[in-house]
Parts: sequence; structure tokens; C-alpha cells
Amino acid sequence: MNYEADNINSLYTLIHEAGHSMHSYLSIQNQPYVYHDYTIFVAEVASTFNEILLGNYLLEGHRDNPAMKAYIINREIDNIRATLFRQTMFAEFEKITHDMAEQNQPLTIDVITNVYRELLETYFGDTMVIDDVLMLECLRIPHFYSAFYVYKYATGISAAIALARKVIDDGASTRDTYLGFLKLGGSKWPLEELLDAGVDMRSPQPVEEAIAHFSGKVDELIEVYKDLK
Repeated sequence: MNYEADNINSLYTLIHEAGHSMHSYLSIQNQPYVYHDYTIFVAEVASTFNEILLGNYLLEGHRDNPAMKAYIINREIDNIRATLFRQTMFAEFEKITHDMAEQNQPLTIDVITNVYRELLETYFGDTMVIDDVLMLECLRIPHFYSAFYVYKYATGISAAIALARKVIDDGASTRDTYLGFLKLGGSKWPLEELLDAGVDMRSPQPVEEAIAHFSGKVDELIEVYKDLK
């Protein structure tokens, strides 16, 4: 990767990709070849888990610096917005257009972009000005060409937030359980692997907790911002 020591985004990228590397390394060390590869459903858990731990670590280190605290909190807010809410919108767009194709409805450029604009209006309401050119965004998302990929970012970050909070709150025992999850590779179904890690993605609870975490970070930013004035 292109790493710049004085660029915090490089640090977050390194931590993110290190999550994938840890996952691969531990899986290869503990599973036979046929089971060492893991599904995308759990892959993005490992990467975003690391980012959440990094954010918590940086907040501890900058507890007396309101400007840095505001930056770090805002960065986490924006990351959750992009990974949970935006990817959910992407997944909804994907489902709508696939349903239309199954019903033999023509997917013209006007149809596709109008569907996307309606979703933008639903998700953002009147809080943002939606330029006409934004409707073309749906044509540039490469993941749309790998059917039903994007929702896994939303489920991944929901599971990652739940697991990271457990490790932060409970310490070594929960950390070891999490590392055990990384060692599973593809030896179990992904939902079963996450159950072993301590999060039940069969229920809405992890997603609801992720939304509550997001809301709490927004409140935290509002309070920190008062110290900047």
C-alpha cells in the first residue's frame, strides 16, 4: 500500500488491511487448505474491527486535545455512515433493480437512475441538495457488478462494532474468543462463526446496537465541538 507516516488515513488503511492479514494468517495456520479461505460475510468484520479499536486507542491518546478528538469521532461517524447506511442504500438499489429484471422490466438508463434518485431522496430527505449528476453514481459502483456484495459491508461493520465493544469492555478473555473466530477460516458457516465469536447476526440486535453506537458518537461530537468554540 502507499503509506505516508504523517497521514492518519494511511494509518487507518494499514490497520484495516492488517485485519484482513491477521484473518488470513490465523486461518492458514489453523485450517487445512480446503477450509482456510473465508467468506466475504466475515472478511469485513476483521478489517472494520481493527478500525474501531484504533479509533478508541487514538481517543484515549488525545483525550486532552478537543480538536483531535473531534476529528477522530467525526471520522468514525463518517465511516459508519458510509459502511452501514450507504451500503444498505446500495443493497436496496440492487434488490429493486434485480426484481425489475426478474419481472422482465427494461433496465434503461432512465429507469436505473430514477430508481437511484428515489433512494437518495428517501435516505437523505431534504437535508441535502441532490444534484442531477449524483444519479449517475449508481453506474460507477464496481460492487454492483458482483451481485449482492454490498450488504455484507453493513452486516460486517455491525458485527465488528459489537465485537470491538466486547473486547474493549471485557478484555483478554473476549479478545482470545475473537482471535479464535479468526482462526476458523471457512470451516463453518459464517453465521455460526460469528456466534462462536459472540455476536448473533440472525437477530436485528447487532444492527440496532451499531445504529445506537452511531447515534452516541454524534452526541459525543456535539459535546466535543462545544470545547472548540
